Amino acid sequence: MPEYVVTVAKDLEDLIPVFFRNRQKEVEALRAALTASDFEQLRQLGHRMKGVGNSYGFAQVSTLGKQVEDAAKTADRVAIDACIAEYAEYLANVKVVYE
Repeated sequence: MPEYVVTVAKDLEDLIPVFFRNRQKEVEALRAALTASDFEQLRQLGHRMKGVGNSYGFAQVSTLGKQVEDAAKTADRVAIDACIAEYAEYLANVKVVYE
């Protein structure tokens, strides 16, 4: 199982637990939207991921967000499902280092 290490500014340390709780909720929202075939909601969620990931130094969240957003535009269920699985796996294995 891969381990991802992300270095985050020390002054964001208090915000990171909330950031991760919100990302977990996002995974559930993505799954629900995919189940409902709500590609507009998936596009919006992907767009939000894209913005929030880089803001906190989690480039992988932004990368996956862009992939979800792009796949939602073409209603590519298989690609979205793969992104959601990768996102959940990433969140379960990411380690944060503060400096």
